[in-house]
Amino acid sequence: MVLWVFGYGSLVWNPGFEYAEKKVGFIKNYKRVFDLACIDHRGTPEKPARTCTLEESEGAICWGAAFCVNGGPEKEREAMQYLERRECEYDHKTLVDFFVEGDILDPAVTGVIVFTSTPEKETNKYYLGPAPLDEMARQIATAFGPCGNNRDYLFLLEKAMFDIGHVDEMVVELANEVRKVLGGRPVEKKAITGVHIPLLPDLPLMQMQIHSFPEPIAMDSSS
Repeated sequence: MVLWVFGYGSLVWNPGFEYAEKKVGFIKNYKRVFDLACIDHRGTPEKPARTCTLEESEGAICWGAAFCVNGGPEKEREAMQYLERRECEYDHKTLVDFFVEGDILDPAVTGVIVFTSTPEKETNKYYLGPAPLDEMARQIATAFGPCGNNRDYLFLLEKAMFDIGHVDEMVVELANEVRKVLGGRPVEKKAITGVHIPLLPDLPLMQMQIHSFPEPIAMDSSS
């Protein structure tokens, strides 16, 4: 058995561990939602960030990237130890089938690990639950932590999905709402591989109070 891990958040553009192969594809019956708190990477306990997790949804698909860790048990153990530290807000490791474009019936890889979270506030202290779009946008626009701004996480995810050619309309809608809060321009809902979308609106730096990425970006949470 070879270790495969599916990324649907920051892992898509910043896996942070050594891997032998990367495949772009999707998993079935899950959708990406911004219902999880991050209090140690892009937020704080007093002002948590909103990052994405997966919600079960019959018939939905979630695009992302699967990473193969090859090289024996030691390499796999190192990768899992790193991921468990990084993905500390996620309380479940779920095994899923992973599909690639052009074959929606037969999985390209089975038994792929994906980090997920319990959608219950009573048992999961990191679960924020859903909120109105404008409320989520205000929270994301203002939260920041040791690894950078919450809004940068969202904009980087938006760009990563553009770059792999599979836009997530919910991500674009939320990112555009954040741009409205910041006074920026919206981005069209068009998936163009390799497109460079503006990560931040055209506002003076002093007004935006941008927080740069320090070295701990490699530990960015949120799958």
